[in-house]
Amino acid sequence: MEEQFWHERWQSNATAFHEGRPNELLQRHLPALGLPQGARILVPLCGKSRDLHWLLAQGHQVAGVELSRLAVEQLFAELGTTPRIATDGALARWEADGLVLHVGNLFALDPAALGTVDAIYDRAALVALPEPMRRDYAAHLAALAPATPQLLISFEYDQALLAGPPFAVTEAEIRSLRTMANIRARRAA
Repeated sequence: MEEQFWHERWQSNATAFHEGRPNELLQRHLPALGLPQGARILVPLCGKSRDLHWLLAQGHQVAGVELSRLAVEQLFAELGTTPRIATDGALARWEADGLVLHVGNLFALDPAALGTVDAIYDRAALVALPEPMRRDYAAHLAALAPATPQLLISFEYDQALLAGPPFAVTEAEIRSLRTMANIRARRAA
């Protein structure tokens, strides 16, 4: 997807993907990762998700990446906090109260700018990307946070019924992406 597509979605408030409450699958399955209190969780393409509010309320730290500055502005306004804003390479870094959001293109984020994370939570990133971009996305996550446990929420349906996004991503594709990303990450190391 082109960046302009997502900027237009946020500007026109065409954000049906934005749930008004924390995701039930996140709440049910996050404990399976066995994370300690205060764990740092990466949420790619996070928007202004209520999941971020919930993760923070559970005592976790959150590192997010979001293309839309408008979404990030809205998130901090909803949280009632004023972030410290700095330029971090090609991205802007918005930070306050256990939350660090990198604003800009996810692929511009490097491991040093991200820092260490204990887990990755992907509710809407993989399914927002068309098939050719998903390979690059998986490889980029593996480079950002090698061998980090992930909680991934995906959709599997007849893609002919809905052009996407969200896109259908089968279990077989997820397994293939994980294998390919791990191989690419080992080669890069």
